[in-house]
Amino acid sequence: MSQKIVPNIWCTRNADEAGEFYADALPRTTAETSARYPMELPDWQAEFAGRTLTVDVSIDGFQITLINAGDEFSPNPSMSFMLNFDPLMFDGSADDARAALDETWARLAEGGRIIMALDAYPFSPHYGWVEDRFGVSWQLLLTNPEGEPRPFVIPQLMFCGPVQNRSREAASFYSGVLPGSGVGFIAEHRVQTGPAEPGTVMFGEFRLAGQWFSMMDSAIALDYTFTPGISLEVRCADQAEIDEYWDALSAVPEAEQCGWLTDRYGLSWQIVPETMGALMERPGAYEKMMEMKKLVIADF
Repeated sequence: MSQKIVPNIWCTRNADEAGEFYADALPRTTAETSARYPMELPDWQAEFAGRTLTVDVSIDGFQITLINAGDEFSPNPSMSFMLNFDPLMFDGSADDARAALDETWARLAEGGRIIMALDAYPFSPHYGWVEDRFGVSWQLLLTNPEGEPRPFVIPQLMFCGPVQNRSREAASFYSGVLPGSGVGFIAEHRVQTGPAEPGTVMFGEFRLAGQWFSMMDSAIALDYTFTPGISLEVRCADQAEIDEYWDALSAVPEAEQCGWLTDRYGLSWQIVPETMGALMERPGAYEKMMEMKKLVIADF
């Protein structure tokens, strides 16, 4: 089954460099240019004419798209990517899994920032959280092979700042929008922990369209939240599906542009047709897209 929800990362004029970096730093990863800007662009985008627009990064089969653009947005740790180093990925060898984790950590940390040091924690014998040189956050975890299997890559949403303590509510809301969804395991904060109230989510899992996500309510007071620096692209079968998700998710009318929307929690989504690549090959497609809010397939 093709991946329905694809995280998109906003890159400041360096998507090609970032793609090369991830292909080298992350195990089982490839990167390739998937689209280019047209040669004729409005003045405010003229510097990108003919240059890379998107780079597709495949991490053990999980796709992330890098968007090559200006400095309007940037990622932050409110959305990170968990990398589950399961010994079963390495012929059952915990030593090999740990060595691969350490090697990946060293590459990601080079020129980056440590958020949680690589160490033993109650929930994992070997874990760390790092923000790489491109501002993207990664949580590396040595997993127990006897536990329920999980994908190598799981996006995590951290609810902080203006949406502090709303992760359970949000997961339930998202699960009601997308089919093949539901809220799973939740570990709660038992006592007040920073801004996290008792009963809020210390760690939780949910699925959207059959894909795993995780969530948490921050235990540290933070003043940032979700931005278009990392968005979730939903690939829709037809216009009816585009309309359904758009109507359910969009909560900030002024943020609607080119298939992008912002939901009630500040999370950015791109609601696009599965055939977007073919549509963009039509004459004048880029200009038509730039004039749209919700994408209308018939108008390309």
